[in-house]
Amino acid sequence: MASEGADIIFVTGGMSVDPDDVTPNAIRLAGAKVEKYGAAALPGAMFMLAYLGDVPIMGVPACGMFFKITIVDLILPRLLAGERVTRKDIVALACGGLCRACPECRYPNCTFGKGSH
Repeated sequence: MASEGADIIFVTGGMSVDPDDVTPNAIRLAGAKVEKYGAAALPGAMFMLAYLGDVPIMGVPACGMFFKITIVDLILPRLLAGERVTRKDIVALACGGLCRACPECRYPNCTFGKGSH
């Protein structure tokens, strides 16, 4: 996919820490350099960001199916803007990394992910 011109690659499923979850290892075996696996952001703690050359690969955890806002909402806009998100950037999400799942979501006008800026 990267060799065919993909700007971003999304990988879903099997992102947990169970031995049967092969997705993180498959990303590594594809030759990608893992920037960070795991994030101090909920929902999205089992997120992975890797790069295959200059192409970002986002390992999206299952929370993407169950929550309106996840770590993907914090990282994707930065990648689309051409920013190279680093391990340090993802670690910074620990400050404000908990989505409160407010009854009426006001993201991005809330504290979720504010440590990333």
